Amino acid sequence: MKLADGLFLESCREVAKKYPGIKYNEIIVDNCCMQLVSKPEQFDVMVTPNLYGNLVANTAAGIAGGTGVMPGGNVGAEHAIFEQGASAGNVGNEKQVLQKRANPVAVLLSSAMMLRHLQFPSFADRLEQAVISVIKDGKYRTKDLGGDSTTQEVVDAVIANLG
Repeated sequence: MKLADGLFLESCREVAKKYPGIKYNEIIVDNCCMQLVSKPEQFDVMVTPNLYGNLVANTAAGIAGGTGVMPGGNVGAEHAIFEQGASAGNVGNEKQVLQKRANPVAVLLSSAMMLRHLQFPSFADRLEQAVISVIKDGKYRTKDLGGDSTTQEVVDAVIANLG
């Protein structure tokens, strides 16, 4: 890890020199997570290797309402993938799958991120607003958000709100 972390930091420092107008800081991941919980407003953009990104994403998911609402995307020079953004209790949880109770919000919001990445911002906005509308309305929520709706009921409500 020291070798990989060293290469990552070296690369970040090199790129940061090219953009002096952008504030660059380094922070140890455990302190970062603690700071994220106590003073989240101090952060704007974070760049991390995969392992540390997972730790930060899981912490952020806890702040945002749980892993079921956290979208995620990994974007490279030629490829991108969009998925639930934190280690979700939905993934691999056979009981939730069989009961059809997994929260679809993170996957739907990840889909909006993908649409935006593919240069379809109006579709992304429509999907994002439909998801937000359903959550605010409160009628259709999965158990992790204080409701008792099924996955399909939430998805159907989002579709109905697409307009």
